[in-house]
Amino acid sequence: MIYGGLGSWIDIFDRTARANPERVVASLRAHGVTTLYLQTSNYSQNVDIVDPSVVGRFVDAAHADGIQTVAWYLPSFAHPVVDARRARAALRFRSATGERFDSFALDIEASVVRSVRLRNARLLALSRALRLTAGPDYPLGAIVPSPVGMRTHPKYWPRFPFRELGTSFDALLPMAYFTYHAKTPAAVYAYAHDVMTMIRDEAGDPDVTVHLIGGIANHISPPSLGAFLRAAQECGVAGLSLYGYPETSNAEWVRMAATPLDGIPTAGCA
Repeated sequence: MIYGGLGSWIDIFDRTARANPERVVASLRAHGVTTLYLQTSNYSQNVDIVDPSVVGRFVDAAHADGIQTVAWYLPSFAHPVVDARRARAALRFRSATGERFDSFALDIEASVVRSVRLRNARLLALSRALRLTAGPDYPLGAIVPSPVGMRTHPKYWPRFPFRELGTSFDALLPMAYFTYHAKTPAAVYAYAHDVMTMIRDEAGDPDVTVHLIGGIANHISPPSLGAFLRAAQECGVAGLSLYGYPETSNAEWVRMAATPLDGIPTAGCA
């Protein structure tokens, strides 16, 4: 499963990583990473694909090393035509050798459009269009805000359409950035646990595929990382990662790689 196992994230602003894709991919392979999440653009850029030759080198190197690739794009929803074009550009991208991404994930977090009703309408329209473009068998992921965070900030995105997204996307990837909210291992565990139980409840599907994104990686203490990983295991995540690649330490890679994931929640997190 592409959204299962250990993942890593590289955004368009990570100049060091993007300067040497082959070296980064070799590092990911050594750390046991099975999926690379690579940002292709966002709504603030003036191109559909940022540095397409660099993107192609990442995809080629990853596939050569047995690592799956997921393109991701951050839309504003203020300019639906631009958002759709850029998402489709990632879906249709080909490297110089003809390689394509194994999946695409939509990064759903921008609140540029102040009307929640209009924002949701444009999100769901884009989601449906992506599914039509991708076809029924191509895996799509939805990178979604933390439901715990939205509970804390109820005006940010009320009535977030978790359930409706399930008709277009195969997996949910909650941005469970607990370092902004939890200061103790117990609080980290509770945060990750609640993200998982709330995601399944909001999605209306106890079997929904979830890739849990923790972070921010360089702000996590060893005990807090242990609490996050324990919650991920007990709550049966399919895959996990920390945001992002340059912030993740060797010690964190070792602990994550040693964490078995079976996707089956225990009784306390069902």
